[in-house]
Amino acid sequence: MNNNAISKDILMDAVKQSFKKLTPKVQVRNPVMLVVYLGALFTTILYFISLGGLKDESSLYTFTIALILWFTVLFANFAEAIAEGRGRAQADTLRSARSDVEAKKLRTKEDHGTYEMVISSALKKGDLVFVEAGNQIPMDGDVVEGAASVDESAITGESAPVIRESGGDRSAVTGGTTVLSDWLVIKVTAEAGESFLDKMIAMVEGSSRKKTPNEIALQIILVTLTIIFLVVSASLFPFTNFSAEQTGQGTAVSITNIIALLVCLAPTTIGALLSSIGIAGMSRLNQANVLAMSGRAIEAAGDVDVLLLDKTGTITLGNRQAAEFYPLEGVTAEALADAAQLSSLADETAEGRSIVVLAKEKFNIRERNMGALHAEFIEFTARTRMSGINYQDNEIRKGAADTVKAYVLEHGEKYPEACDEIVRDIAEKGGTPLVVAKNFKAMGVIYLKDIVKNGVKEEFQNLRNMGIKTIMITGDNPMTAAAIAAEAGVDDFLAEATPEDKMNLIREYQANGHLVAMTGDGTNDAPALAQADVAVAMNSGTQAAKEAGNMIDLDSSPTKLIEIVRIGKQLLMTRGALFTFSIANDVAKYFAIIPVLFLSIYPDLAVLNFMNITSTNSAILSAIIYNALIIIFLIPLSLKGVAYKEIPAGKLLKRNILIYGLGGLVAPFIAIKLIDIIITFLGLV
Repeated sequence: MNNNAISKDILMDAVKQSFKKLTPKVQVRNPVMLVVYLGALFTTILYFISLGGLKDESSLYTFTIALILWFTVLFANFAEAIAEGRGRAQADTLRSARSDVEAKKLRTKEDHGTYEMVISSALKKGDLVFVEAGNQIPMDGDVVEGAASVDESAITGESAPVIRESGGDRSAVTGGTTVLSDWLVIKVTAEAGESFLDKMIAMVEGSSRKKTPNEIALQIILVTLTIIFLVVSASLFPFTNFSAEQTGQGTAVSITNIIALLVCLAPTTIGALLSSIGIAGMSRLNQANVLAMSGRAIEAAGDVDVLLLDKTGTITLGNRQAAEFYPLEGVTAEALADAAQLSSLADETAEGRSIVVLAKEKFNIRERNMGALHAEFIEFTARTRMSGINYQDNEIRKGAADTVKAYVLEHGEKYPEACDEIVRDIAEKGGTPLVVAKNFKAMGVIYLKDIVKNGVKEEFQNLRNMGIKTIMITGDNPMTAAAIAAEAGVDDFLAEATPEDKMNLIREYQANGHLVAMTGDGTNDAPALAQADVAVAMNSGTQAAKEAGNMIDLDSSPTKLIEIVRIGKQLLMTRGALFTFSIANDVAKYFAIIPVLFLSIYPDLAVLNFMNITSTNSAILSAIIYNALIIIFLIPLSLKGVAYKEIPAGKLLKRNILIYGLGGLVAPFIAIKLIDIIITFLGLV
């Protein structure tokens, strides 16, 4: 659904919900609007009393004030209802992806032929299920055997399938997605009703949304201001009654006008929109396919000033590509390419495939008869850190420089110093060197280049403009890390990072008063994710990472962190801007109404009636009509959010004060005078 689109169905449902929310149980949740609600009740009672002959004001005037107060409450309900309606529409879309399906529950992961057919809702945490091509994954889980292409479009909206496989950091699968090819054995990690889809539905519907600390603090301020105006308003009747008796002119301010004045001067604008701002912020995050475990995490994202970003997949494309062959003396570049390609034919990694392609492009090495070679391929392992091929009494190995060097020396051959020099040169360029050896003799080096993503340098400059420091996290050596960091434009980097290094770095920044955000997808990221203020775990990552994070990115896009920070900042900006506008409105209304209110008792106050308002009743009625209408005009802004600008906080504050503070001061004077002219012309006062 489009971020700003509001369908006719949502509008009609919001109108119905506006009336359903007219109950004390609902209204008491918002103390500011509760005052308006009670005011509407009292003026309604006064209207019926006036019909019985006991007049506080004219029946028509009292009825008009009561009607406008009821509309003010309805408009506030409408703002909240329309935000909730957008959430329910998202929830319905997600709910359509969730359905009970039959699942093949296994007894053991090795025996795929022996299974029991069960309904997905009957699955328990720890159960093993077998899912074949064309079948829907019944419940959230981790792949424990197999590899398959999975369609996650029902959850993420992305049409391109993804690979999910056992082991590593791409083993998590989500219930409601569909296996397109091959098969998977999945260990269920969630009970029925506790899946990520269930949690996301609850969050977007608003049923599990709790007020954040910032929202609570703001509401305390609003309640305090309302209490102050309540005390002031309560004193107006005895004060004006006494003043009228002492001066011998004018009359006391009526109860109807006191109630209307209280509603006008209390911070009803922000009070009416506060809930919708929070719900809309959550909705924008959900539209970005991010599941937040709490509203607190979104607010923290708005205050983040340090971002920890993985190099691979975030700053770089994630797939290093072979860029050049550097042969040693006595070895031709073609011979090196031939050996490198042979050692990579069984290497299904992106790096391995790029070596094969580079050899084809540079030297047209292709169409090998592998059957005639009787080759034995040696797979890469974490222990050997090498891969290669054995064929016809030949042994080729490629791998990390230090590993191949140890391999060569171990077999009694000399390791050329020139090879070390090439390795250093490549590392200084930010590349990754792979050394190739044939029959225990070094042949040369393959230059693998990390490709920095287009536009990331500009992104980091924008973040810098916002006062956010960016730190690249990588397992590369310091020289390689420094080169990539310089090319990408990050502020700092952490090389050869271990899980403890990441966590300690976060603690160090937090100890100095910073709020830190990071992304991660592996079990080794879990300690740092648990420590970070904003921790975005990839949905494709491990269960440990997802449990440690306070947000989950359903798209598993490491760059999503930047978007999350923008959404968090926009939420805080919107709340701050509308709060500024609301307070400025109240100040302006104070100067517009108060002089006219006491004019009959103190005629000298006429000099302050620079707007030339017709009468006390006209001033009150104009102000309360404006008070109701401004809520309607501000609903789109509360839902869409204030336009986001990537500028420092100080400039942002000045800009918002200028636009919303000055606008909040000027708008009431203009609007109240126009309404005064209209209602006077119509003879309503």
